Amino acid sequence: MKRIQEDSSGFYDLNKWLYFLLLCLATFALLLIKKTFVENETMAFEILEERGQMGFFNMLSGLQYASIPVVYAYKFTITGFVLWVGCFLFGYKVTYGEAWHVAAVSESIFLVAELMKISWFMFFAPEHTIYDIRAFYPLSLMNFFDRQTIDPQWIYPLKVLNVFEIIYWILLINGIDYKAQKKRSTAKLIVACSYILFFIIWLSYYLIIYK
Repeated sequence: MKRIQEDSSGFYDLNKWLYFLLLCLATFALLLIKKTFVENETMAFEILEERGQMGFFNMLSGLQYASIPVVYAYKFTITGFVLWVGCFLFGYKVTYGEAWHVAAVSESIFLVAELMKISWFMFFAPEHTIYDIRAFYPLSLMNFFDRQTIDPQWIYPLKVLNVFEIIYWILLINGIDYKAQKKRSTAKLIVACSYILFFIIWLSYYLIIYK
């Protein structure tokens, strides 16, 4: 665990806006690859193309590309605030900007998950539907269930409960520990009582309101 912290510490020293820009560019590239080589290869998109109805979906794709920085900014703002409140409650002098930076750096692990998802459908499951793409997430609990037989309300929770989410928690702990330079055990408590608790509450809320 100490080795992971040493390897990742350099990222926490980078300018947070530069890191944010690089993260957006990397996400843009992966989204372009996924749409070009995975989603656009499905039968549904081929039918729409034959009917000349791709204009609307191309417009939606354009909005999806443009929304990348907005979505990230929103997510890091919320996550950073939750972490900052946790640090404050435990008496850690971590600024909101530092907590925001930790959230941005930790988010990078999900790029690995997206790359694995693209590789899976390109090389191991070329015969897929758009619904298969939406339901699949690498190394998640969803892989132990059949999308067509489970209640749709469980698809999202089973997708987000994955190995990469656990690694994300570890990276958050590393970041708070690095920024505060105090006890690592307290950094674990901060993340557990702030982000992880918020994560569990959100999943519970989702299952309750799902229709």
